[in-house]
Amino acid sequence: MARGKRHSAQQAIRKLRDIEVMLAQGRELALVLREAEISEQTYNRWREKYGLMSSNEAKRLRELESENADLKSIVADMALQNKVLKDVNSKKW
Repeated sequence: MARGKRHSAQQAIRKLRDIEVMLAQGRELALVLREAEISEQTYNRWREKYGLMSSNEAKRLRELESENADLKSIVADMALQNKVLKDVNSKKW
């Protein structure tokens, strides 16, 4: 695998399922990960993040994360506007 290559959530889930099938067949983890072209660290991270998730759930997670980022941006803008209004209001004319 090329260094720095990113996998989509669906690709990660598909690889996790394939790896679990190969492990169930009695194959060794190191060999399975080498065939999947991922490191053990990546495998463990994916298992924590996508463990028992389906592709649809991963898609929904990505949508929720995007929506959350948008909402955080809106809250930050509103807090800044609020601060500016307070500063303007506190000055004596």
